[in-house]
Amino acid sequence: MSRSSYKKVVLAYSGGLDTSVILKWLEEVYGCEVIAFCADLGQGEDLKAIKKKAQSLGVKKVYVEDLREAFVKDHVFPMLRGNAIYEGSYLLGTSIARPLIARRQIEIAADEGAEAVCHGATGKGNDQVRFELTYMALHPQIKIIAPWREWTMRSRRELIEYAEKHGIPVTATKAKPYSMDMNLFHTSYEGGILEDPWKAPPEEIFVMSVSPERAPKKAREVEIDYVAGNPVAVDGKKMSPAALLAHLNKLGGEHGVGRVDLVENRYVGMKSRGVYETPGGTILHAAHRGLESLTMDREVLHLRDSLIPRYAELIYYGYWYAPEREMLQVALDEAQRDVTGTVRVKLYKGTCTVVGRKSPRSLYRLDMATFEEDDVYRQKDAEGFIRLNALRLAIRAQRKKRATR
Repeated sequence: MSRSSYKKVVLAYSGGLDTSVILKWLEEVYGCEVIAFCADLGQGEDLKAIKKKAQSLGVKKVYVEDLREAFVKDHVFPMLRGNAIYEGSYLLGTSIARPLIARRQIEIAADEGAEAVCHGATGKGNDQVRFELTYMALHPQIKIIAPWREWTMRSRRELIEYAEKHGIPVTATKAKPYSMDMNLFHTSYEGGILEDPWKAPPEEIFVMSVSPERAPKKAREVEIDYVAGNPVAVDGKKMSPAALLAHLNKLGGEHGVGRVDLVENRYVGMKSRGVYETPGGTILHAAHRGLESLTMDREVLHLRDSLIPRYAELIYYGYWYAPEREMLQVALDEAQRDVTGTVRVKLYKGTCTVVGRKSPRSLYRLDMATFEEDDVYRQKDAEGFIRLNALRLAIRAQRKKRATR
């Protein structure tokens, strides 16, 4: 298909610099009707204003949809059940949002009879992969437009100049060109003033949390109830998935919990510096691990933990709709059947510490574990256990001794 043959294109639209410029660019270059789709994933923006902005730029049809509950229930919670953390630090807040946006784009394209979908991800980043793997997994025949891989502009500074030239209102400035992405699970910052990994992120960029130094001097304890690996209530109050996460974001943010600054390995081959805030997610991750320690069989837990790096990598790379991720999810969820109970965590100056856990499905036996006198464990049995497990070590040591004679 030539550029002029596209009649309708569905754009993943945020109202920010990149996608606002793309709206005008698609009209100029492709001459097509642009259908803008904005997903409300809890980014806290004025979505009515975003819709109005798209319309002011000539877009006739704009979809603005509240996907917060679906985002948390069907994407964030399954990921948290698997304890996914990329490279030991990143809780994958941006990674997990892209498959949902892309899936809904494909659905709208089918409803509208659009031939193509478009995203604003750069040609250097991970998001282009996440969007397009989802597009092709769900609709292999759809045409994909990736402006950052087509146009001659190479920096956000050039985009700002393009916007000024075409009268497109944007919030980014040449003096403050870092990129920010926010949803109900986290906020990420990258680029611009953050590209020097030696420089600390300026305090004024953070929007979800106070600095640990400014957090309250008094700790706050929070109780979280779980059923089969999913959080269902905080301090005894049942909440929907989105409401529960929002509440924990507030509590965690007030105590400076959930900040991460790391240099990560992008899927496309380069390293990049990312700064993240994930207050509620950090609390849920710690609480979940605390409850698992009480309720999961040792070998199941150890085997599951061996799968976490691969599972997190699949999400980071964008393979949410790949068969290997779906297969792993079934296994991870099977391990969660008994992860039911209550966890108490303490929030204090940037830390989240598990200080209590209880469960009707607990495998912890006080009568077994106590250092006091008991009638259920024969300490003498440990001798044979140790000897059998040491047998191979003893044989190896004997071989070494013979070899040195």
